[in-house]
Amino acid sequence: MKNLENDRLILGALENCDLPALGIINLQMRIDTGAKTSSLHVDQIKKVNRSGVTWITFDLHPDIYNTDTTVKCEAPLHDIRRVKSSNGVSEERYVIETDLCIAEHTWPIEITLTDRSEMSNLMLLGRQGMGKRVYVDPSKNFLASK
Repeated sequence: MKNLENDRLILGALENCDLPALGIINLQMRIDTGAKTSSLHVDQIKKVNRSGVTWITFDLHPDIYNTDTTVKCEAPLHDIRRVKSSNGVSEERYVIETDLCIAEHTWPIEITLTDRSEMSNLMLLGRQGMGKRVYVDPSKNFLASK
């Protein structure tokens, strides 16, 4: 039997990640095994049509301590889903698919776009985004992104 523990990345409750296709580097995210989907705080979400393909354009503030810094992002629309947030409110969200990089590990994840301005972290990595790639030690932070 294969020892999966040796093949998995161990993450803390907080980690830094890159979203290279969006031009985002060193974004702090919360690792949340209680959340099914991953989410990202964005503003100015717009749906646009490009040669018959629906894209989403949005503004992202990669530094939670400096909200004046804005990165304009765009990605093809992957899906639209109804998601129930941690406060029990259900909302329809746009979903994009992009690569997530943590340390030297990269894999594609789906991310819902929403207003997380009331949350302490701009990105949340949920169970679907982790898959069978990671273990989480909630007692520590930045285990992979040292």
